[in-house]
Amino acid sequence: MLSIDLSEIRVPKAHHYLLSAVGPRPICFASTIDEKGRPNLAPFSFFNVFSSNPPIAVFSPSRSGRTGQHKDTFNNVQKVKQVVINLVNYKMVEQMSLASSPYSPETDEFVKSGLTPLKSELIKPFRVKEAPVQMECEVIEIKELGQSGGAGNLVICKILKMHIAEELLNDEKMIDQEKIDLVARMGGDWYCRTDSKSMFEIKKPISTKGIGFDQIPKEILNSTILSGNDLGKLGGIEALPDETNVNEFRLIELSELFLEFEDNAKALEIALHKKAKYFLGKNQLEAAWKTLLSFNN
Repeated sequence: MLSIDLSEIRVPKAHHYLLSAVGPRPICFASTIDEKGRPNLAPFSFFNVFSSNPPIAVFSPSRSGRTGQHKDTFNNVQKVKQVVINLVNYKMVEQMSLASSPYSPETDEFVKSGLTPLKSELIKPFRVKEAPVQMECEVIEIKELGQSGGAGNLVICKILKMHIAEELLNDEKMIDQEKIDLVARMGGDWYCRTDSKSMFEIKKPISTKGIGFDQIPKEILNSTILSGNDLGKLGGIEALPDETNVNEFRLIELSELFLEFEDNAKALEIALHKKAKYFLGKNQLEAAWKTLLSFNN
């Protein structure tokens, strides 16, 4: 494994390693204005939400790695402590990228990128009409992390109002994750897209307690077929199936495997692990456990 002391390498190289390793990163497409009322629009991938009560978002317009100078966004929020955080979907990603060009402070990125300014309801900066979600925010704190090129500046924002495109909502008026189609930053020039092909669902163990790895039999933990993710799923069951249920499952669902490999225990074990892996792929956790436990029943 490559081990790196970030204090011993140049900032651009450290920047590359960090951004290539930590991703995908959501994009804050920040709309601000200066003291003369001139709009500015710029994307930042050092961004996330950090609280829901109060609703807090934080993003970081870092100092330029080349000049050490602050970004226009940072200068603006120092003077007008308001910002609209717009989320970026696939339909507008190229326009967002164009807005990231190093235009001069007096240049209107709305004009350059072809995006539409939309009047906010509670604050002065404009929303981006094309953005699927727009959050009007008050800047409550700015924390500078350094004075050199590459140093971040944490802009801590209280979200005052959210605007969500109607077409993203499901019947319960909640955001449908398969409709929002967000994009996120990776390292270098790479992005990723959160469409239905790239997403998968894992039920959160909020109200349940899985048995954990320590309760999985050693012969299953040492499987050459099951992966760490497979074992993680197995560890999420709250209680193992009882012997009666395992035997019934063996007779009904697994009888052909036991007949096929009745004289070869090792081949049978491998076949059962493959069958269990199939069930895990279908999120049929109890069937997977019954399959695995049937070997020694």
